[in-house]
Amino acid sequence: MSDAKVKSVPIERVIELNNLSFQSSRTTISVIDAMSQRGAIKGEEMSAIGQLRDKCVAVAKICEQFQSEFGVDQKS
Repeated sequence: MSDAKVKSVPIERVIELNNLSFQSSRTTISVIDAMSQRGAIKGEEMSAIGQLRDKCVAVAKICEQFQSEFGVDQKS
């Protein structure tokens, strides 16, 4: 990095972002699964919806790893 200044982020904000990301990802996965089971997704949409679900699963795993590694409790 050149002369760019790096700001530190308060841990409370990191935890808040982690919790929001985890909750949003898990909710999105649940909605996609429900839509899929009910036949609400057209064939041509399945690939994009599947990719979105995969990304949400990846985010949820990263959040769980963060929570486990740093001893952060998931808030509902």
